[in-house]
Amino acid sequence: MNVAGRPTRTIWPDADGVAVGIIDQTSLPHALSNVRLENLDDAARAIRDMLVRGAPLIGATAAWGMWLALRSEAGDTALERAHATLLATRPTAVNLRWALDRMYARLAPLPPAERPAEARVLAAAICDEDVALNRAIGAAGLPLLAALAARKPAGQPLNILTHCNAGWLATVDIGTATAPIYAAHDSGLPVHVWVDETRPRNQGASLTAWELLNHGVPHTVIADNAGGHLMQHGHVDLVITGTDRVTAAGDVCNKIGTYLKALAARDNDVPFYVATPSPSIDWRIRDGRREIPIEERSATEVARITGRLASGEVATVDLLPAGSPASNPAFAVTPARLVTGLITERGVCAANSSDLATLFPEQAAGRAIG
Repeated sequence: MNVAGRPTRTIWPDADGVAVGIIDQTSLPHALSNVRLENLDDAARAIRDMLVRGAPLIGATAAWGMWLALRSEAGDTALERAHATLLATRPTAVNLRWALDRMYARLAPLPPAERPAEARVLAAAICDEDVALNRAIGAAGLPLLAALAARKPAGQPLNILTHCNAGWLATVDIGTATAPIYAAHDSGLPVHVWVDETRPRNQGASLTAWELLNHGVPHTVIADNAGGHLMQHGHVDLVITGTDRVTAAGDVCNKIGTYLKALAARDNDVPFYVATPSPSIDWRIRDGRREIPIEERSATEVARITGRLASGEVATVDLLPAGSPASNPAFAVTPARLVTGLITERGVCAANSSDLATLFPEQAAGRAIG
């Protein structure tokens, strides 16, 4: 994605060869700032405290975290500690385990002296692969959007609703749910995006809106509970979300609130699509509601909110009465029956085990990590 006219990724190896740079997403949209990661603890904190977020970017950051850890100590104990430390940061996004297991499988057989260099090569490759996957998702989704747009009266934009941030900021570049949107916009197809604010961390209002604004995509930020109303009145042509994990049977785990959007879409005959790269598919499980661990984050995220005051100062304020408790499940599972289709790097398929296995036969049969 271009930021201020410059091609920019969300994570990169610093020029000095000893650290990794990231965009601090907790500072957006009011400031664009970078953070330097120098060791394993820095990488783990960046994931846990959501300086980086989004399943693909979490995986990429974990891969670079393995490299940072092995720069100082590359023995077996250090390798296992780095894997365990990073794996414990956030439980829901399957890309985290995918990246860490891939790194471990490649590095464990090597002599310790060779591990740091190989870790750097593989971490960079994982990032490049993510960009290629997202570009392919955009290419796969573009005909779908073009076909829906062709049904609209001339001059009317295709209205797309999205939830949370499954964009450039959730990946290394381009995004998953936003990939078809950017592809459509860049091809000249008129699109308009309804951006759910996505409480409690407001990733839609703070991140997706910032992205779309920078890319010049027409959009409108809405309250989380407005989506159903817009669907009832014919103002939503389709929904596209991202995902943190898809089961082998097509259940989708995504940001809290996604399930409600899928229910509203089904009730109003609005197509509900999920953009997923193959590393987000967890072939080990089938029943998302029973088998996917749902991260419970701090109640503070519900109780407080950060914004910019009229003075220009950025401040965090309390929302709740003193003493009121809050609960904060970060994700929910949308059952496959509510998903119209999955947009993957290999094409669009139905959300079921047979169609997924047809697109990814080698992975469904037991993918080798390496």
